[in-house]
Amino acid sequence: MRVPLPALLGGSALLLLLLRWRRRRALWRKVAEAQERQERSLVRMEAAARRFREQHPSVNMVSILSLPLPELSKKLRDGSLPPDHVFYAYVGKALQIATETNCITEFLQESETQLRKAKLMEKQGLLYGVPVSIKDSIDCQGHDSTLGFIKNLNKPAAEDSVVVQVLKRQGAIPFVKTNVPQSLISYDCSNPIFGQTLNPLNHQKSPGGSSGGEGALIAGGGSILGIGSDVGGSIRLPSSFCGLCGLKPTAERLSLSGVTGPINGILAVPCALGPMARDVDSLALCMKALLCQEMFQLDPSVPPIPFNEEVYSSSTPLRVGYYDTDGYFPLPPCMRRAVKETRHALQAAGHQLVPFSPPRIPYVMTELFFKTFFADGGRAWLDVFTGDIVDPGLKPQVNSCKMPRLVKKLLALLLKPLFPRLAAYLSALAGMRSVKEMWNHHHQIQVYRSQFIARWKELQLDVVLCPVLGPAFTTGYPGKLLTAISSTMLYNVLNFPAGVVPVSTVTEADEEELKLYQGCCDDPWDRTLKQAVSGAVGLPVAVQCVALPWQEELCLRFMKEVETLSRDKRVA
Repeated sequence: MRVPLPALLGGSALLLLLLRWRRRRALWRKVAEAQERQERSLVRMEAAARRFREQHPSVNMVSILSLPLPELSKKLRDGSLPPDHVFYAYVGKALQIATETNCITEFLQESETQLRKAKLMEKQGLLYGVPVSIKDSIDCQGHDSTLGFIKNLNKPAAEDSVVVQVLKRQGAIPFVKTNVPQSLISYDCSNPIFGQTLNPLNHQKSPGGSSGGEGALIAGGGSILGIGSDVGGSIRLPSSFCGLCGLKPTAERLSLSGVTGPINGILAVPCALGPMARDVDSLALCMKALLCQEMFQLDPSVPPIPFNEEVYSSSTPLRVGYYDTDGYFPLPPCMRRAVKETRHALQAAGHQLVPFSPPRIPYVMTELFFKTFFADGGRAWLDVFTGDIVDPGLKPQVNSCKMPRLVKKLLALLLKPLFPRLAAYLSALAGMRSVKEMWNHHHQIQVYRSQFIARWKELQLDVVLCPVLGPAFTTGYPGKLLTAISSTMLYNVLNFPAGVVPVSTVTEADEEELKLYQGCCDDPWDRTLKQAVSGAVGLPVAVQCVALPWQEELCLRFMKEVETLSRDKRVA
């Protein structure tokens, strides 16, 4: 008996719907299991912290949590502060912040075993007894590095990343992993497994990303030191949004072995690991600890350049280039004010300030940065979502990539007179069509670096002071403004060390001035940015400090100078 074609087609469609439903149900089952594990982790943290408090009721947890890292580390090494007092103080505080902001994905239970061993060890490591938080994408043995993808659940890392191994050899105790946005190609912090992480300073705001869980936990006081990664601003943006200090080193300065990314093989704009903390001295201590023989032996691809204390401790006046806008995405008034006030403070302190204009940022943003990540029109990035659930915050980006190349090009042509930045973005998302075009693209990045460095040397600069995106966006807005990261993206393309230092807070006057903000084009992106940053009175305002490649110590020294001057101003 022949079955009519419509019936066959109807049956196939029904079967397809059934299969999709079953796949989706299986995914949500895995999510539920992961969330149960997350909850069990928090319960274990609560039990461990409570048990310690009951056994040691006289320990002053508040006093321990108030110590800056260099002082805490000194007390741990000289034995005046037991490591278990510090560990459980931070476990208890981390639990509180995780409950408020949803920043922790997993408690590393083996950290308690490591703590017991630490009590029997010689106190030699620079980070002896210091609890450290680790971004989800950095491998810890026996734990998932999900990147917010359901399909990456239940795939524990076979061994620690090199950075985690070195931290442990220096006596540090990695104790939690922290949340990230799905795929890491975002500066919000939400994924379908663990949900949205909130800014501890204002729960209506994003903590930034992709190291957003780190930003929220450290800013809330639940961690004293964290390790993040940065390929477009992913350390610096959470630091800006949460009022922290964060350093993106030259990419190859710290080992990337055991660090997971959504797309492997992108070398033209490299990823970098770096520290996040509440002050610059903590970043410097972390870099000093990591830049040791153990790292150089575990990963011979890392240049064996130890930390240069002499450069960091120097007080020689600096020649500082500065700018407050890059000509592509003008930042809100408070961020430009931060650069102006910092510039004046540096000048008053005896440093020489020189105007500096970074060349051709619109070209760098679209032709160099976005074309690197979407060289294939976004197909490789879209592939990582296959068989998974897309986080709502990423849907604008995903939908842009899904458009056929011809449609992107046609839309770019049609939109160019009305919305030139979007037109350029769509054109970049169309990608490249040949290996020759890609080779030329890589060459153009090298040419741009050479031109940038030549301009830097011509002005005889030591460092550069510039703005960073902020203040913290309302949750959901980062996904609508991927292109707003031009302030941080530039130094990923250049592969320069760059750090962020909080210097002020948003005032009522800043909010009033924001009402007059029109950006550079008065287009939908400018209006969206205005909406994203409104309602931020009291939130941190930061600046960005930059040095030439391999000069992390000079970058940190400049950051320290900015930090000291901004603190002196607040005290005065």
